[in-house]
Amino acid sequence: MSDDGGRTVYTVHARRWEHGWDLEIESVGATQSHSLKDAEMMARDYIGLVLDVPADSFDVELVPEVGDGLAEQARRARAETRAAEKARDEAARNLRKVARRLHDERLTGKEIGIILGVSTQRVSQLLKDDARERAHEQRRSSA
Repeated sequence: MSDDGGRTVYTVHARRWEHGWDLEIESVGATQSHSLKDAEMMARDYIGLVLDVPADSFDVELVPEVGDGLAEQARRARAETRAAEKARDEAARNLRKVARRLHDERLTGKEIGIILGVSTQRVSQLLKDDARERAHEQRRSSA
C-alpha cells in the first residue's frame, strides 16, 4: 500500500494456480480470481468490502507474478513502449512546428513535403493539426 498524491494505491500480487489466480493484497488480505482479466475488479471489490470504503476511492496496482523473469521483461517492455510513444508524440509535435514555420516562410505544400520527406497530403494534415493544437493552447492559457 502506498500513497500516490492523495489516493491510496494497493499493490496486488497475482499468482497463478490451477483454478485461476491468488490475489495477495498488501496490508489488506487475499482473495482469488478465475482470470487475470477480472483480477483488478475482484481485488477492488475485496478491498472495498474489507475496509468499508467505496471501490473507486483508491487505486490498484496489479502485479502478475510469472516465472523465468517474464514479469520483469514484461515491465521493461511496457516501459519501453511508453518511452517510444512519448518520443513519437514529441517527434510529431516537432514535425508540426517545423511544417508551420516552413509554411510561414511561404513555402508551398509540395516544397514542405520534399523538405520533411512526407507527402503533400501529410503536410496539409500537419498544418491542420498544428493550428488545432495552437488554438487549444490559446484557449487553455486564457482560461
